[in-house]
Amino acid sequence: MTKRLAEVAKKAGVSEATVSRVLNGRSGVSEATRTSVLTALDVLGYERPTKLRGERARLVGLVLPELQNPIFPALAEVVTSSLAQRGFTPALCARTIGGVPESDYVEMLLDHQVSGVIFAGGSYALADASHEHYLRLTERGLPVVLVNAGVDELGFPRVSTDDAVAVEQAYGHLRSLGHDRIGMVLGPEGHIPSRRKLLAMIQAADTEAEVERSSFSMEGARVAATKLLERGVTGIICASDVLALGAIRAARRLGKAVPADVSVVGFDDSAFMTCTDPPLTTVRQPIETMGQAAVDLLVSQIDEAREFSDELLFEPELVVRGSTAPVRR
Repeated sequence: MTKRLAEVAKKAGVSEATVSRVLNGRSGVSEATRTSVLTALDVLGYERPTKLRGERARLVGLVLPELQNPIFPALAEVVTSSLAQRGFTPALCARTIGGVPESDYVEMLLDHQVSGVIFAGGSYALADASHEHYLRLTERGLPVVLVNAGVDELGFPRVSTDDAVAVEQAYGHLRSLGHDRIGMVLGPEGHIPSRRKLLAMIQAADTEAEVERSSFSMEGARVAATKLLERGVTGIICASDVLALGAIRAARRLGKAVPADVSVVGFDDSAFMTCTDPPLTTVRQPIETMGQAAVDLLVSQIDEAREFSDELLFEPELVVRGSTAPVRR
């Protein structure tokens, strides 16, 4: 008990005596301090006293697929800051290879009586993945917001970048530079945002697209881009900046220069893309606007009991840098 008091007191930034007063329901503690202590108790995984268990913590889960891709820490920064300004405590859950699966994080968040959950890049975006843990959230009536496209059947509100506009911008840019052999490195077959990008490419090019699939890793993209380059492609549109960096590596291993021989366009405009060699031409996701919109949607569900199932589409922006150039004749 003494250890628990000390840990909760340290987490909440108060004295052990104050923690004891809150847990025993005594007076003389401000509401803000009381909320801080109960939140610390939830975050540390301790059970509330029986008489306090009926009170739901103002905790909000943010579930990310990884933190290595700079776009996800950027989103986390926007979402956690916006949540804190609204009086919520963010609980960040980042999955890793061989680590805690998304379904287990959902169970943990439910155990901590979170007020809602924001997902980014989860299995909701994969048509052939298991979605049972999302149904648990629906059964509990828990507010949820998804960032970027997911399977339609879940019925959660979504905040997405318009993939069709992103491809139109990238394709139009490469065509303006004289490229007519343009390929794509996309995510797995069942990845919904990649499906949208492929459909947009087919419509823009009015023909079948040169496509290779990859996991969202630099090495996977290198293998995929190598196949495109061996087929004579001179321009490559990628579904993420990480994939674009893999495509640049593929070109160099084949003795080709970027952009003199091959032009590469990424997607995200994540941190440090101005520092790559060459600086990456990419389609920028409006992460700050999308992150704030995701929080707005979630808080509206929590505080106003409003129901949403629509998808908000945000227009991306083509950022031209040094990885694209006129085709070499």
